[in-house]
Amino acid sequence: MIAKAFIIVVAFTISVLISPSASQAQHRGHVPRVGYLGTSSASLEPELVKAFREGLRDRGYVEGQNIVIEYRWAEGNYQRFPDLVADLVKLKVDLILTAGTPGALAAKRATQTIPIVMAVTGDAVATGLVSSLARPGGNLTGFTTMAPDLEGKHLEILRELLPKLVTLVVLLNPSNPLTAIHWEQIKISATALGIKLQPIELQRPEDFKDAFDRVARQRPDAITMGVADRFLLAHRTQIVDLVAKTRLPAMYPYRDFVVAGGLVSYAPSYEDLFRRSATYVDKILKGAKPADLPIEQPTKFELVINLKTAKALGLGIPPSLLARADQVIE
Repeated sequence: MIAKAFIIVVAFTISVLISPSASQAQHRGHVPRVGYLGTSSASLEPELVKAFREGLRDRGYVEGQNIVIEYRWAEGNYQRFPDLVADLVKLKVDLILTAGTPGALAAKRATQTIPIVMAVTGDAVATGLVSSLARPGGNLTGFTTMAPDLEGKHLEILRELLPKLVTLVVLLNPSNPLTAIHWEQIKISATALGIKLQPIELQRPEDFKDAFDRVARQRPDAITMGVADRFLLAHRTQIVDLVAKTRLPAMYPYRDFVVAGGLVSYAPSYEDLFRRSATYVDKILKGAKPADLPIEQPTKFELVINLKTAKALGLGIPPSLLARADQVIE
C-alpha cells in the first residue's frame, strides 16, 4: 500500500514538472500575429521581407506555423498609412512592424497599446516618436538609421568622384517630417565643402517630370537625395531613368537605386536592420515592454558602386573608392 502511494506521489510530481501550467499551455497555444506595415510593395522589398523572416526563423518562428504575418502595403503613398494601420488594429495584432518615419508616426497615432517595432526610422526623438533613444517610453522601439554625419559622408564621396563638384541638386520630399532635419544637416556639410545646393521637391509621382525639367535647366554638377525617403524608394526605377537622361552622377541613400541602375549609394544595411528587428519582436512577444528596449543605431554600412553606369557617364571611379566598396555592379 505504501509502495503504491509512493508511486502515485512520484508520478504526480513528474507530471507537474514536465507538464505546462494551464496559463502556459494557453500561452503556447496562442499563435502570435504580427502586422507588417510596408511602404512600397512586396515585389519591391523582397530582400527586406526575406531578412525579417530569416531573423524570425533564427529565433524559432516559422511563418504559417507558429507565427502569422499580416502584410499591408502603402504602394508608395503615405496617405494610405492611417487606413492600413486601422486595419491592423482592428485585427488585434500582437505587434506592428513599421518601415520609415511616416509609417511609424501613423502607427503611433493609431494605437498607444499595441507594441510597435520600427525596423527603420530616422531621428525618432526629433520627430516625436519617442522621448529618448535609451528609454523610448510608450509603445515604440526599434532601430534608427541616424548616424554621425551621414549626409557629410554622402557629399565627401561625391567630391571624391567629382573633384570639381560645385553645384549639387538635392531631391527632397517635403511630406516626410525628416526632410527639414536632414536639409539643415546637408547645408552644414555643403558649406564646409564649398558646395552650392539647389533643392528640388518631389512629393508626388506627378511632380517628377517638372522637377527633372528644372534639373536640366539648372545644369548642376551632380544629384543627391536629402533623406532616405521610402516614397522615393518606391519609385526608384522611374527616378533612376530620369536621372540617366540628365547624364549627371547621382548619390543615393539606398543600394536599391544602384541595383536599378543608379551610380553610387552609401547607406546602412537595411537588410541587417530588418533581420535585427526580429530580435525585438521576439523579446516583446515574450513579455518585454517596448518602453524598456533602447533604440539601436545601425552597425553595418554599405558602399555600392555601379561601374556600368559610371562607364555610360564617362566617369572614372578612383581606385581608392573601389577598394572601399562593399559591392561593385558591373
